[in-house]
Amino acid sequence: MSVILQSTLTCPVCGVAKVETMPTDACRYFYECAGCGTLLKPKAGDCCVFCSWGSTPCPPIQQGRAGDCCRA
Repeated sequence: MSVILQSTLTCPVCGVAKVETMPTDACRYFYECAGCGTLLKPKAGDCCVFCSWGSTPCPPIQQGRAGDCCRA
């Protein structure tokens, strides 16, 4: 299975969407919206902002390695 490294983060406050490259060696806990400045954080139970607000979950989740995520 090929891992997708691009994800579109969409702000739940203002709706601005931006394509970002996901890191493969760390989770991203915070992301500042370029539109309204809201600091996005993961939803309860998610490991990172990509899993909560992105179009594609982070690489460990894509590969079925939830135990390798930062919250594990």
